[in-house]
Amino acid sequence: MIQDIAAFLKEKDISPSVQRVKIFDYLYKNHTHPTVDDIYQALYPEIQTLSKTTVYNTLRLFIDKKIATMITIDESETRYDADVVFHGHFKCRECEKIYDFDIDRSAIDLNTIPFFQIEEKHFYLKGICQECNKKK
Repeated sequence: MIQDIAAFLKEKDISPSVQRVKIFDYLYKNHTHPTVDDIYQALYPEIQTLSKTTVYNTLRLFIDKKIATMITIDESETRYDADVVFHGHFKCRECEKIYDFDIDRSAIDLNTIPFFQIEEKHFYLKGICQECNKKK
């Protein structure tokens, strides 16, 4: 658990501006896999100088520094996650929520794919979540 976000950002060679601290704090505390617009809408009342461009550029920096990941389960939207440990994502086609789930890394043998140097791994599933299934 990160106690001091400004110190954490400094450790990652990121200048901890007010906007960066607030954006990372929101991403870290809200496990909803927000979009740029979600983050902007949540933080704008508190930081009236915030722009969507600042949110986007900050998230890009976080991805470059490997403290956040970009989730593109659907081509129509990009979401973000502060949990950079390898795990899977499930998107419900009914409620559109995205859920995290653990993956046994030993069950996935990436060494069986010859001639490639793998730099990114993503595991996405789509379907109907347990809550939406109960409603049927």
